[in-house]
Amino acid sequence: MEIFTGLNNEQVKAIKTINGPVLILAGAGSGKTKTLTHRIAYILSQGVNPENILAVTFTNKAAGEMRVRISKLLMANSQSRHMPYAISPKLFIGTFHSFGAKILRREIECLGYKNNFVIYDEDDSFSLAKDIINDLNLSRDRFKAGSLLTSTSKIKSELGNPEDLDADDFYKRQFIRFYNLYNNRLKSANAADFDDLIMLPVRIFEKYPEILKKHQERFRYILVDEYQDTNHAQYTLINLIAQKNKNLFAIGDPDQAIYGWRHADFRNILNFEEDYPQTAVIKLERNYRSTQNILNASHEIISKNIERKEKKLWTENPPGDLIEVVETIDEKEEAGFILDKIINLNKNLGINLDKIVVMYRTNAQSRVLEEACLYANLPYRVIGAVKFYQRKEIKDILAYLRLTQNQNDEISLKRIAGIMGKRSFEKFMEDFPAKGAAPDGGRESASGWESLKKQAEILSPAKLIKTIVKKTDYYDYLAKKFPGIGSDGELELESRIKNIKELIGLADKHDNLSDFLTEVALMQEERSTDNAKKLNLMTLHSAKGLEFDAVFISGVEENLMPHSRSAYSLEELEEERRLCYVGMTRAKKHLWLLFTKQRALWGEKKETTPSRFIMELPRHLVNFRSLADGYNLPAPANLPDIKLERENEFNR
Repeated sequence: MEIFTGLNNEQVKAIKTINGPVLILAGAGSGKTKTLTHRIAYILSQGVNPENILAVTFTNKAAGEMRVRISKLLMANSQSRHMPYAISPKLFIGTFHSFGAKILRREIECLGYKNNFVIYDEDDSFSLAKDIINDLNLSRDRFKAGSLLTSTSKIKSELGNPEDLDADDFYKRQFIRFYNLYNNRLKSANAADFDDLIMLPVRIFEKYPEILKKHQERFRYILVDEYQDTNHAQYTLINLIAQKNKNLFAIGDPDQAIYGWRHADFRNILNFEEDYPQTAVIKLERNYRSTQNILNASHEIISKNIERKEKKLWTENPPGDLIEVVETIDEKEEAGFILDKIINLNKNLGINLDKIVVMYRTNAQSRVLEEACLYANLPYRVIGAVKFYQRKEIKDILAYLRLTQNQNDEISLKRIAGIMGKRSFEKFMEDFPAKGAAPDGGRESASGWESLKKQAEILSPAKLIKTIVKKTDYYDYLAKKFPGIGSDGELELESRIKNIKELIGLADKHDNLSDFLTEVALMQEERSTDNAKKLNLMTLHSAKGLEFDAVFISGVEENLMPHSRSAYSLEELEEERRLCYVGMTRAKKHLWLLFTKQRALWGEKKETTPSRFIMELPRHLVNFRSLADGYNLPAPANLPDIKLERENEFNR
């Protein structure tokens, strides 16, 4: 049977153990998806009805990939009398939310909804939240729609109670009013938000045992991908259905749990054996991706975490190169060094640009890397985020700047009108001259537009941006527009404000607005690449599930990686360590970790220190060099000596 072709012993065992609870600890690059899809094909080969199988994952892309792989396996094994020749539509492979929606379409009427309910997206929920804030006459300064929705999502994801909100009594009382009215208004509109797609099925199953029993009898074999990323509501939903037959197959890796900010609880996988005492635990420790040196270095870092299940990846691949750890003077030298190495990898080793990635902790770090790529005429793409100069907040601020220079810029005029809304825009622009007409310089005006024009004549570009942000209440606008979490794990508002501060830092290098806008325009120019392969730029959070021949991780510094917010939280520090581990294990052959002596970020230049993650690497796995005292001048020190030197500086 071709189902087992090319599989190792642990994978075969994971596939054949179909009865009872099974926990698969699948290390990075160990063939997790292959094991999962081959297991589904094997279950079908045993004559199991497709409608008795439930396979859930987290993205439509992952679900689609699973379907394609299973279809190919079924076609290759169709000569077996038990094997179907094509995947059945009765076999459910999809996301948690699509599964929850499927249940609700059939069962939601028992909760007083109609089964033709609509699903509110983030914008719909935000609009409803703003209406409720007005209806309850809550202070807009203290009660932001985004914050209220974030707290609401957390409570629903944890199947919690609004009374449990960690806040002062007054805020809690107002939040409870908001929470109850928000859910009542959803129900009145026959609508559910995304969190309801999990929470409401749980409520149905807990309230109506006969409905739960029906689904338990149908879904006899349950497979959950990326089990470490489940939140409490998802965990509860799956475990309610699995209680009858206990044929629950959970596959994942607690060392790659990096979505705590999305309310994921990696303890679900750590505690699996407590929930199911008869669990068969199988470790997939053979890595098919990386060199042994990369695996050993990654293990040295992740092994420092307390909350994990021990496993150590090994490979039959060669030991490979040492991990390159590089110190540079600042972020510009860091970017220049990275690009020099990438060009060398491309020209001399024949590694295509799309097989190379530069990773960073926060989106704002991409700006200097993008500029370096543009100056070098190196094609690139930003994965999981918009290119720096194409980000909404950057384009908004630039529209104001351009309009102060050119009153006939209709594109910028329309953009500002869209930001402000009709009334505010009319008030701001009430003295704006007709197109082509000369402004009335002899008449005093208190309009925002006239004031801004005058400021543009006397202020530096950096100070002008600060003035625009203040006069237009732009940060309040962003708070209303972007209430959620960004791709780097920060609040999206926080990430976007940092991008503006990064723009201010760039503007601060110019005394003249015209020169600044010219440089920005040149930075935005997209060279024609004729569909050439492009270098990948991405945050570490966007890298999970991917692999590259060469990986560069920039900014491996304290307060950046690990992030500053983890300074007083062991739980968050361990997640930062897992994030570093995920980044390192994306590398197949070559891995660079880089840090600077000083870094200008978010408009500020600060002295930096190398990350503790770098300090934890053993010297025999690392080739360390410092460019701080001269380009390509290798440092005589090894990492433990560097650590001692830094500690001595701190003690002095």
